[in-house]
Amino acid sequence: MHCNPVEVVPSEAKRIAYAYQLAADGDARAALVHAIDDALTDLAEAERRSLRSDRLISRGFDWGGVPLTGPKA
Repeated sequence: MHCNPVEVVPSEAKRIAYAYQLAADGDARAALVHAIDDALTDLAEAERRSLRSDRLISRGFDWGGVPLTGPKA
């Protein structure tokens, strides 16, 4: 009985981890620290953007920059 070979595709997380480990010359600890640092930087940037959007919306603007309130009477 012959079995067809099955391609094993690593998960995105495993590919990212491998890339960080290669960049750290095989040092798993350094790779982990770098990955966490990058993740925290990305998270802080996303939070900054979210807060900026909240401020724009709270001042009466939508994404198009058009006031949400009608004309003053």
